[in-house]
Amino acid sequence: MEVAARHYGEPGPITNQARELISAPKSGGLLYAAMALTMVVLTWRERFIAVGAAIGVDVALAAFRWAVGARTAGGDPFGNGALWVILGCAVIAVTRRTGRERVLLLKGAGLGLLLVAGRKTGDTWLFITSKTRTTVLDQYVATADHALGDPSWLVGRAVTATGPIGFNLLDVVYGQLAVAAVVVALYQLRDVAAERRFPRHHLVRTFLVIGLLGPAFYLVFPVVGPVFAYGTGAEHWSAVSLWAPHMPPSEPWAVADLWPRALPPVGAPHHMPFDGITPRNCMPSLHTAWATAIFIHSRKGPRLLRHAGTFWLIATLCATLGFGYHYGTDLVAGVVFVLTIEAALRSFDRGWDRSGIRLAAYGASVFAALLVSYRCLPLQMARHPWVAGPLIVLAMTSVVHGYARTTARWSRVPAPARRPEPHPVVGRALPE
Repeated sequence: MEVAARHYGEPGPITNQARELISAPKSGGLLYAAMALTMVVLTWRERFIAVGAAIGVDVALAAFRWAVGARTAGGDPFGNGALWVILGCAVIAVTRRTGRERVLLLKGAGLGLLLVAGRKTGDTWLFITSKTRTTVLDQYVATADHALGDPSWLVGRAVTATGPIGFNLLDVVYGQLAVAAVVVALYQLRDVAAERRFPRHHLVRTFLVIGLLGPAFYLVFPVVGPVFAYGTGAEHWSAVSLWAPHMPPSEPWAVADLWPRALPPVGAPHHMPFDGITPRNCMPSLHTAWATAIFIHSRKGPRLLRHAGTFWLIATLCATLGFGYHYGTDLVAGVVFVLTIEAALRSFDRGWDRSGIRLAAYGASVFAALLVSYRCLPLQMARHPWVAGPLIVLAMTSVVHGYARTTARWSRVPAPARRPEPHPVVGRALPE
C-alpha cells in the first residue's frame, strides 16, 4: 500500500503513521483506543503508568508544537503519547521480557498497532480507489435500489428535517465507530491480564478482516454514493452540520442535483465518469458491516452493552442512508458480507466442520448473487419492485437466520479441543 500510494504521489500508511509520532495525529481518540487494547495485557499498576506516560508525552509535544509554531490544522492536539506508549510496550517486551510474558506483551502491542494500521491502510485504499476507477456504477445501484423503495432518499429527508441536532448526533456515531468497537472489545478481553492469554475469537479480529477484504470489492464494484452521484456533495452539510468540514461540490460530475429532494428516474443505467477525489467506497457498506459486528459481539455482554450495541447499529444505518453515503442495496450487501466473515472466523476457531463450511459457502454465494444482480438486472428489479425487493430482503434474512441457528447450535456443543502444536525447537508439545 505504501508503494501504491507513492506511485500516485501521496505518502502511504507507513509514512503517515510514522509522522504521528511527532506531528498532530489525524485521530487522537483512535490512538488512545488502540492504547486501551494494548493495556489489556498489563496489570493495573502498569496501566496507570502507561496512561500517565501517554498524557505526559502529549503535554510535552503540544508545548513543543506551540513553541515552534507548528500548525495542528486537520489534526488533534493529543494522541502522540498513546502511540509512544504502544511502541514502548513492544520495546519492553523485546528487551525486558522472556517466554510467555514476552509473547503476551507483544500480542498486546501488536493488537493496538493493528487497529491504527488498519485505519491508515483504509485511508490509502480509499485514495487508490479514487485514482484507479475513473468510472462508477452508481446508476446501476440506484436503479436496483428502487426495488427497496429508495431508502437513502427517504431517510435523507428525515435526517434533514431533524436539523443540526439529529445530524450531529448521527455524525458522532458514524465517526466514532472504531471507538465503540474498542469498548466492546475491551469487555471481551477483560480477563486477558489475569488469564495471560487471549480468547479464541473477539471483535478486533472481525474488524480487521472486514477492513482487509472489503476494499477489494470497491475496486470490483466502484460506487460513490447518492450524495455525490445525485447531489452536490456539500449542500446537505452546509445546511445542517455544526462542525463537519465543507466538502467540495461534485455537481459537475453528478447525474443531477436530486438527492434527497427528488427520486432519480428509472432508465437504462450505464457507467458514468467521476472525479479523481471521491472514494468509491459504497459496495458493500463496511460501516454497516462493522456496526453489525459490534451488535453481534455485544449480545453476550451486560444489558447496558447490549443496548449500546443495538443503538449503534440502528444509528449507523440511519447515518449511512441519511447522509447519502450509501444506497439501501449497499447495506444489504454489508450485512451478508459481515455474517459470512463471522461464520468463517468462528468455523476456523472451532475447526472446520460441515455446518461451518455450509454456512460460509452459503453467505459467500448470496453475497456474490447480490452483486451480480445489482450489476446485471437493475432495470428488471426496478420495474418489478414487489418481486425483487422481497427477494433481496429474503436473501439477506436467510443468511441471518442461518447464522443465528448455526451459532446457537455451536454454543450448545463445545468446540473440539485442538491438539497442541509441537515446539519448533524441542520437537514436541510443551505443557501450558
